[in-house]
Amino acid sequence: MAEAPVLDRPADSPDLLAGMVFVAGGTFRMGSDRHYPEEAPVHRVSVDGFWIDRTPVTNAQFRAFVRATGHVTMAERKPKAEDYPGALPHMLQAGSLVFKPPKGAVDLRDWSAWWRFRFGASWRRPLGPGSSIAGLDDHPVVHVAYADAEAYARWAGKELPTEAEWEYAARGGLDGAEFAWGDEFTPGGRHMANTWQGAFPHQNLAEDGFERTSPVTTFPPNGYGLHDMIGNVWEWTTDFYAPKHPTDAPKACCIPQNPRGGQEKGSYDPAQPAIRIPRRVVKGGSHLCAPNYCRRYRPAARHPHPVDTSTSHIGFRCVVRRGP
Repeated sequence: MAEAPVLDRPADSPDLLAGMVFVAGGTFRMGSDRHYPEEAPVHRVSVDGFWIDRTPVTNAQFRAFVRATGHVTMAERKPKAEDYPGALPHMLQAGSLVFKPPKGAVDLRDWSAWWRFRFGASWRRPLGPGSSIAGLDDHPVVHVAYADAEAYARWAGKELPTEAEWEYAARGGLDGAEFAWGDEFTPGGRHMANTWQGAFPHQNLAEDGFERTSPVTTFPPNGYGLHDMIGNVWEWTTDFYAPKHPTDAPKACCIPQNPRGGQEKGSYDPAQPAIRIPRRVVKGGSHLCAPNYCRRYRPAARHPHPVDTSTSHIGFRCVVRRGP
């Protein structure tokens, strides 16, 4: 896989930290024992202080990266047959997964009822041929695979966050709270994030004002001044996926410091043993998370995603690991 040229900005570049927020280090309770099994058990984790992007990377920012490097995203490249044993030849075309709502209620166990692999879909054409990002400069970039996010971070002189860093930042100082803003999903009836209202996937009431992505500063920031840590788009982290968290340390002296998460060997999809594509953790939920499906609009929520696969609801943000 060809990588973007390494055009990192100098570490002392005055604009390196522009648009970023410093999050002081600390110890917090990571995970949840009240929701999906992969979020458990709650365990204490410590992280050092770091800078993190105030918002997800936008279409405008990603365009600047592409223009500077000539990077071609995975969604814009034709897949190789040897990487996908058993794939139908006509499916080996450049493209990406696009959400397409069905006309009526469907079996929620069958994700293919609302996802379509659309030839020609990419960050430039988020809904496929004929679509564009005109007027969407301040929306989060989507259709980025893990390697695309890494390439951008490297060019910007930054890195992608670990799962622990991401969750710590998302909590906004509210250790143990259900959401990034407290324990009530819509306090006073106010929508705090871009999520789904209605019966997913066929009924989108768009009560929060958006059917798909939204501008990255539309909804209130959390306690650290960070926007869209919940909803809008899922965000890549560097951690390989493991189906559960480690147990809590028996003593304070043993609390993990800056953990890096699972191991690659255990991150593959057991349902597709012939396809050895590792999965990394994505966090935060998206505009497709609904009360009746995927209630993952919480800091503790996590989900495995194949590193080669891009979709219309996954983006990313970056970190810089150094002091204020």
